[in-house]
Amino acid sequence: MPEKTIILNNKQILQKMDRMAYQIYENYYNENELVIAGIAPDGEVLAKKIIEKLEAISNIKVAYANILLHKNNPLSGSVNLSIDNSQFENKHIIIVDDVLNSGLTMMYAINKFLETSVKSIKTLVLVDRSHKRFPIKVDFVGLSLSTTMQEHVQVSLEEGNYSAYLID
Repeated sequence: MPEKTIILNNKQILQKMDRMAYQIYENYYNENELVIAGIAPDGEVLAKKIIEKLEAISNIKVAYANILLHKNNPLSGSVNLSIDNSQFENKHIIIVDDVLNSGLTMMYAINKFLETSVKSIKTLVLVDRSHKRFPIKVDFVGLSLSTTMQEHVQVSLEEGNYSAYLID
């Protein structure tokens, strides 16, 4: 039976989301508008919480985009966005996911935004496992965690009961 160790509890995840929202604000305080895109399903929940906090602390208008792709095999289907390319053209984009493992999912998500001209693309993850196989740099991170290849990180973002576990 795999061993499950809590690495972030509800309070810690809420604090990390608040901190990341403030970091975004510090980086984009001069901007009028941002696009924050969450990779479904958990990146979507995280992105919406970050947007909620960002709108509470700033006057920045934030557009949301949902990114749908097959996380385990992005080549098996298309990458779909909930907004049209014209809605993020010439804007700053922040792509959000719960855990960065190899960087594959993030690479395909970023690629979709490169189909049109954007000002910048940044990344935000709750947990960075530091096992990148692709040139992805996390710009906003809740927790950097060095794990073995056999260990996995499981994040649960059920309202009021957020948690992250290391599974051995």
